[in-house]
Amino acid sequence: MKETGQGIGAAPETGEKTQHLERKMSSRHMLMLSLGGVIGTGLFLSSGYTINQAGPFGTVLAYAVGALIVYLVMMCLAELSVAMPWTGSFHVYATKFLGPGTGFTVAVLYWLTWTIALGSEFTASGIIMQQWFPNTPVWIWSAAFIVLIFLLNAVSVKVFAETESWLALIKVAAIIVFIILGALAMFGAIPLGGSGSTEPAPGFTHLFEDGLFPNGFGAVFTVMLAVNFAFSGTELIGIAAGEAGDPEKTVPRAIHGTLWRLVIFFIGAIIVMASLIPYKEAGVDASPFVIVFEKIGIPYAADIMNFVILTAILSAANSGLYASTRML
Repeated sequence: MKETGQGIGAAPETGEKTQHLERKMSSRHMLMLSLGGVIGTGLFLSSGYTINQAGPFGTVLAYAVGALIVYLVMMCLAELSVAMPWTGSFHVYATKFLGPGTGFTVAVLYWLTWTIALGSEFTASGIIMQQWFPNTPVWIWSAAFIVLIFLLNAVSVKVFAETESWLALIKVAAIIVFIILGALAMFGAIPLGGSGSTEPAPGFTHLFEDGLFPNGFGAVFTVMLAVNFAFSGTELIGIAAGEAGDPEKTVPRAIHGTLWRLVIFFIGAIIVMASLIPYKEAGVDASPFVIVFEKIGIPYAADIMNFVILTAILSAANSGLYASTRML
């Protein structure tokens, strides 16, 4: 079967080589797409819950284990994506090597995951906008963002990839600033509570003052679901392989680049959070990023982080629509 203008080749079960869509994604696009897909509410919001449940050191351990799991899975996906850089990625591999029923199930479940998530993403974006525009109904902002994300995906893959790169860049920049300022505050280079504050620099005290596992070692396993959710999105590289230019080079480069950056961003941010926020004060009522920025004395910390979280939500929606359509 052939789709006019798209170049999608025969399905794997026919034995013919599966083709791909137009290859317009660069290595930079692939890298930022994966980072953008991973860095979202899991890190910006759920990390407070993880620290509260597993304790500071337990959370660092949980994210380290999560990073190892992601590494092992992505190495497997990288091998398949380089050998078979096909549109449809892992559902096509499941169809080819396990059977059409398995491939269909994988595709529908993955599509359903993103479809459900998209509704919550657009609703959340409308709620955030209502904080700045309280007289505007949530549904109007949600509808506006739905139209925007649809158009970005419908125009061309290059427009989608470029938009996703810029959205991801905002999130990455926010995390880098957070880690640098947080580290300076940990060791006293920046006073906590603003200038004139006498609050001592905590260093790594909060990481160990209540023991390695204040809620028991089992709590590390309890939070693994939230941790693995926070790492979800790395598989977007495999899905984008069908539209990557020179996939033999760009796919491995993007995957390796994504993995070590995620370790630095996630574990580095968690160490800063756990060092500056006593674990009993962490939770889901406020983003740990907002709490740390307010401790440091950054003005308008809540508004800044709400903007970053809004870009994270739109980035996730952008990636989700892209991924779900490729699965279909």
